[in-house]
Amino acid sequence: MDIITASQAAALIADGSTVVSGGFGSCGHPDLLTQALRRSFLQTGSPNTLTLLFAAGQGDKAGRGLDQLALDGLVVKAIGGFWGLCPALAEMAVQGRLQAHNWPQGVISKLFSKIAAHEPGLITRIGLGTFVDPEHGGGVIGSQQAQSLVEPITIKGQRYLLYPTLPLDYALLRGSVSDECGNISLESETSFMDVLAQAQAVKNCGGKVIVQVKKITASGNLKPADVKIPGFLVDYVVLAQDAEHPQTYGRHHAVGYTQRTAAVEPVVLDTLPVARRIIASRAARELHRYPHANINLGIGIPALIGAYAKRLGIEGFTVSVESGVVGGIPDEGLCFGASLNPHAIIDQAALFDFYDGGGLDVAFLGFGEIDKAGNVNVSRFGTRLPGAGGFINISQTAKHLFFCGTTTADGATVSLGHDGRLEQIRSGRISKFVERVGHLTFNAPEALRRGQQVTYITEVGVFRLHPTGLCLVELAAGVSLETVRTLVNFPIDVSPDLEVMTFSL
Repeated sequence: MDIITASQAAALIADGSTVVSGGFGSCGHPDLLTQALRRSFLQTGSPNTLTLLFAAGQGDKAGRGLDQLALDGLVVKAIGGFWGLCPALAEMAVQGRLQAHNWPQGVISKLFSKIAAHEPGLITRIGLGTFVDPEHGGGVIGSQQAQSLVEPITIKGQRYLLYPTLPLDYALLRGSVSDECGNISLESETSFMDVLAQAQAVKNCGGKVIVQVKKITASGNLKPADVKIPGFLVDYVVLAQDAEHPQTYGRHHAVGYTQRTAAVEPVVLDTLPVARRIIASRAARELHRYPHANINLGIGIPALIGAYAKRLGIEGFTVSVESGVVGGIPDEGLCFGASLNPHAIIDQAALFDFYDGGGLDVAFLGFGEIDKAGNVNVSRFGTRLPGAGGFINISQTAKHLFFCGTTTADGATVSLGHDGRLEQIRSGRISKFVERVGHLTFNAPEALRRGQQVTYITEVGVFRLHPTGLCLVELAAGVSLETVRTLVNFPIDVSPDLEVMTFSL
């Protein structure tokens, strides 16, 4: 292992290389390394024509993370799971300025071990019936001329998808401490992410592993159990200053991300928009029905459900976040992927193994569009590309699904009267209930065939997925059926046992 500067690391990377980057969303990205790549390209024109492979695309929507590489000619191809935090790179993808593919985050996370083992790819049912399926576009973004890389195969009469492996040249990773032999600990990182599998994959492809750390210690100072990347996998270490190495883009450092003894600031709920509070409160009540459940909370409104469950005195469930963090209180915004006072931290791919095998009892997820069949889009809206992230893995395998969101967006508001009835419902400019979703991230008919129970919770009512489509089963006090039908742009069924939606702000 050699200690080098970020500029020296960038100079090592050859034109046309395939690069994997460390981090999860707004957590754990080696910014010194991607900054150096950008600087080198602008100054010398090299490295260029890179290919990126990433699971949870790292960024802050403001230029950090992978968006540092969003330059024409620097990157020409990308395969990614979540794109929402690197909008400049996503814009290049949508405009066809790079060859881009959106695969499920859990698929890419697990693909690294397949690359390390020199296997032909990952065979899974995850993605069937969605936009990743070659029958629905094959995950190609932007260029209609690009060919899908995903291959449908049949095993024992069952249809699967084969996501192919590809050779890797460089891993740009991040750890906390390196010893003089290159052993890397992640003791102050929010999670382990995919660092070990990424390092093994690149090393077995004959590539180089470069790790950004904030401290170098003498050999023997690290406990063996604390080493997450053994030194024989590490070629180079780049030392960062503390200010250059935040735990997340939202918090520079929070001791509670790695300990269970830290005091936790309560989530301030009362200042949030009324509609979001109504939905989160109503959704939290579902946890009464699932004692000791394993649950996943998505980003946005679902991230508030844990705080409402605590307010309601609901305990006994275990929350996990796709990054590999189990238990505790999931953080949100530019800290999503971290949890305060977690119970355990495991590899991202290991948690997706549990998810993909049906280990989740309940999942609360957001939605961007819902259509008359109950299909959901969270991955693409015109020129905006959030990407699928872990949504497909979770929504195809959780036993009970709750999609949580407002009926409209961009200007929507509601208010509550003193009697708890909804008043002054103002629609936003964008309707989220549409005739047909623009991107098929969740296939509702397939979910029914799998035996999943699917519910949609909004500020005006609760819908359940039936074979005929959506059925209104609860109506918020103060809201008329006429109002609901106006907000939902397609016919809906109404339960003969329609109940009043209960929530407590």
